[in-house]
Amino acid sequence: MESFLLMGTVVSLRLVGDGSVAHMRDSIDRAIRAMRSVEEACSRFDEESALRDLCRRPGEWVAVPAALFQALSIARQMAEMTAGIFDPTVGRALELQGFNRHYLTGQESDSQVPLDTGASWRDIELNADGRQVRLAAPMLLDLGAVAKGLAIDLAAHELGDWPGLSVDAGGDVLVAGSDPEGAVWRVGVEHPLAPDSLLTQMELTNMAVCTSGNYKRRSPKNEALHHLWDPAQQRSAEGLKSCTVVAPQAVLADVVSTAAFLLGPDRALSFIEEMDLAGLVVREDMTVQMTKSMGGYIRE
Repeated sequence: MESFLLMGTVVSLRLVGDGSVAHMRDSIDRAIRAMRSVEEACSRFDEESALRDLCRRPGEWVAVPAALFQALSIARQMAEMTAGIFDPTVGRALELQGFNRHYLTGQESDSQVPLDTGASWRDIELNADGRQVRLAAPMLLDLGAVAKGLAIDLAAHELGDWPGLSVDAGGDVLVAGSDPEGAVWRVGVEHPLAPDSLLTQMELTNMAVCTSGNYKRRSPKNEALHHLWDPAQQRSAEGLKSCTVVAPQAVLADVVSTAAFLLGPDRALSFIEEMDLAGLVVREDMTVQMTKSMGGYIRE
């Protein structure tokens, strides 16, 4: 197993199968490069990222890297599906709440984008020819709900010639093939009130499990606020402690878990089911609810 720091979290790669040390090293190196390419393109904390360059050029058509174009395409589609409850233009609001520190350098970013520009997901224009993007209004994008899942999927693609693999990025996990004992993989869901404990465990393979929760990233300026931001209310989303989604791709599990969390306790599960996915939510009172299909994965 290899572990490293990326996107503000610890990433662990695990390979199962016979192969030379050189083959394993090459596979892991390719996976790491793939994940880093997403971070370099999509980070809002890095002044040199393609995302920050795009945000400095409102009104222009800008050619962007493939990872950024794909992440924006997914984010815009999810924004449309949720009528803007999920909105990737909330970066400035998060920045002003203190979510602006680079996890490696500690440097604080300040985009200086005005909050009152009226920008929304509708101001993100995409042109597949040449992978061009135009931001019709000043904004700071935040792709945290998409980029990590995309990076996990790209890493798994690079490791796909192994009989078994696991990519774990801070608890967001994709597993494929068999585990080291030749069985399906067992993946735990973190308990919102006890980070060192599990709420439940699942057995599955060739699937991703991603969780969005309000218990890890709190505003350094206001402990009552967290990073899952409701753009309509201009505050952190309320009603849930966490939302976990199982999907064939990590980027899908990642973005749907965030969108469902933002939709709140009365709509989260039905939204997950509309997406034909499995999910589990923990309400503020610690009541646990899940889709019918989620029960097929749970192993206590």
